[in-house]
Amino acid sequence: MRPTLLAVAHGSRDAAASGTIRALLRRVRALRPELTVRCCFLDLAEPSLSHALAQLAGSRPILVPLLLSTGYHLRVDLPAALATAGLPFSHLAPALGPHPLLAEALADRLAETGAPPDAPVVLAGAGSSDPTALADTTRMAHLLATRLGRPVTPAHLSAATPTPHQAVTAFHTAGHPHVALATYLLAPGFFAHRAATTAATWTSAPLAAHATVARLVLHRYDQTRAATAIPAAA
Repeated sequence: MRPTLLAVAHGSRDAAASGTIRALLRRVRALRPELTVRCCFLDLAEPSLSHALAQLAGSRPILVPLLLSTGYHLRVDLPAALATAGLPFSHLAPALGPHPLLAEALADRLAETGAPPDAPVVLAGAGSSDPTALADTTRMAHLLATRLGRPVTPAHLSAATPTPHQAVTAFHTAGHPHVALATYLLAPGFFAHRAATTAATWTSAPLAAHATVARLVLHRYDQTRAATAIPAAA
């Protein structure tokens, strides 16, 4: 038996967000059918993280945060939950982003919009008051720029500037009438609706259950299991 993969999503009041996360995990299970994969949420949806850990009491799951950056949840909330459950911090995988696989998925979502390969791009992340999370979004913009072969401007949907509206307007002011906006979110919900309100000509959908994101979830699981030398019988 392999350690259970416990995917921890942010949570949303939008039922479509929870449905998207569950669809992503169905892809994960299809890629690794021998692996037990469970899902829980940090807020606003069920099951909660504490409930999921209680259900797995006595086992040693690996927590894979379905988060795109290293912010407060990953630095404080998740380690505290592990400590309460009597699990070592080493059972916590890194955030999904930044990572080249996400650049691949973002590029695919942009291509789906029909945006031409020379359109300037704004990367719209959720935003945070945590400088580490903001730096992660900037690094993700660099990875996407490398993938696309052109500059990408990072922007934040909350708590920081530039906002996506400001970044798109700056491109317009600089003489670029048509701008593409890459939605750097996993699921639909409040922030995705906000991202769709800019004056960008093309706006990509959230990453959602993209096959490459499913591969990245398993990559984070595998690297954490390998780093902690968790035996197959754990």
